Amino acid sequence: MRRYIELFESGELERRAGELIKIIRECTLCPHRCRVDRIAGEKGKCRSGLLPRVASYHAHFGEESCLVGCGGSGTIFFSNCNLSCVFCQNYDISQLGIGEEIRVEELAHMMCALQQKGCENINFVSPTHFVHAIVKALCIAVPRGLTLPLVYNSGGYDSVDTLMLLEGIFDIYMPDFKYFNADIAMRLSKAPDYPSVAMRALEEMHRQVGDLVMNGKGIAERGLLVRHLVLPHDCAGSAGVMHFLAGISRHTYVNIMDQYRPEYRAREYPDLKRRPTLEEYDVAVEAAQKAGLYRFDSRFRW
Repeated sequence: MRRYIELFESGELERRAGELIKIIRECTLCPHRCRVDRIAGEKGKCRSGLLPRVASYHAHFGEESCLVGCGGSGTIFFSNCNLSCVFCQNYDISQLGIGEEIRVEELAHMMCALQQKGCENINFVSPTHFVHAIVKALCIAVPRGLTLPLVYNSGGYDSVDTLMLLEGIFDIYMPDFKYFNADIAMRLSKAPDYPSVAMRALEEMHRQVGDLVMNGKGIAERGLLVRHLVLPHDCAGSAGVMHFLAGISRHTYVNIMDQYRPEYRAREYPDLKRRPTLEEYDVAVEAAQKAGLYRFDSRFRW
């Protein structure tokens, strides 16, 4: 039995939902700690109110192979974001807020519908600012038969205090680790504390779920999976990222991604105007190997 089902049966899941709702009355869900009353309609950095805002939900076959399997990853894409990345490839969703506000009952229906379609997991994309709604919706979805692994797919800018309230709820944490340099994090995402925040968040995620574990079919069941996007001119500081991840555990599973392309406002920044070269990508892979990591996806696809 999955831990979140046990938490529901004990009443703990409902209690956690209540705690998270209290937090958004003076919102400190994420490290920005805006302290706005989202229940009253005030909005902070994430530009979000009480109700979850969803752009789309479907079986996604473009995620990591260990999430996709045969049925696809059941992704629910939340609108808005607590980061302001100038190169975001999903900027219409994350920055422009495309999507519709829905009730938590509808969110629960989406989870159950994805399970009925045969998806391998429920993959919450950009969940950080809507965890209060996710946990409340789980209180509806679990008695309706939800049993799939739950994936927390975030940008890595997560509060340890909030993550501690999520312990036992999410089976798989899949955060980004975007940058190792604070000045670059400020310039590109308006979050100068991103490196230190992400480090603390990833350590807490690993404490909760450990290294990534897969079943006999190669499908992820539980654990930490980290994404790292290689940027041109080593803006991401890949060597530092890999060294840190190896310090958490040399068994850390990391997807070293080559998908960067100049999107949104990236062309306004001279060092982001082009895609990374094969040589730059190879440097990131070599950094992972030198750090002692051995569980990583490393495919240069363009």
